[in-house]
Amino acid sequence: MNQSHHPTRRSLLGLISLGLALPALQGCFGVAVAGATVGVLAATDRRSVGVQTDDEAIELKAVGRLSKEIRDRAHINFTSYNRRVLLTGEVPDEATKARVAEEVSRIENVQGIWNELVVAGNSTLTSRSNDTYITSKVKARFIDNNQFAANHVKVVTEAGTVFLLGIVTDREAQAAIQVARNTAGVRKVVNVMQIISDAEARRIDASLANSASSTATSSSSR
Repeated sequence: MNQSHHPTRRSLLGLISLGLALPALQGCFGVAVAGATVGVLAATDRRSVGVQTDDEAIELKAVGRLSKEIRDRAHINFTSYNRRVLLTGEVPDEATKARVAEEVSRIENVQGIWNELVVAGNSTLTSRSNDTYITSKVKARFIDNNQFAANHVKVVTEAGTVFLLGIVTDREAQAAIQVARNTAGVRKVVNVMQIISDAEARRIDASLANSASSTATSSSSR
């Protein structure tokens, strides 16, 4: 796959340094929580703080819902975004795939499931490290492309397939899809982003800017 635009060394290395520890941790466990939100990114997220908190709680509860048998035999990632849960990874059979989705759907505040689990042997640590590298490259290219705020689109990669989540306008979604498709190593792009109008995006972003300004003013006056 041709890569039409190379990310800057600084943006790519910065993202990789944040991400390379993740697959090593995942190699120690059969399941992984994929969506912790911290720091300044949370302040510019189009999800409300309450929804971000719900998403983090959903991911933790999803791990707890799995039996030891499933944890020992499967590799499952849970990514909750705006109370909708993306399931990725490998399971031993279709029955387990359906069972995992059913268990997650029962968690409080879950409003939808994207079940992208595949019936296959568990991925290797090398494969997971490569997926993390691909995610870092896609995110770095989002920044360099500069057509939308990179933190408005969450990237999850599994076996070279990139899943895009977010609350975005149609223009932002198309730009993100195009960048991901043209990133070296990406085999396929799956769009699970939620589309909002340009007017709604402006309203949300203005509210976030006002909140950030109020917080900064409050902090400086102390």
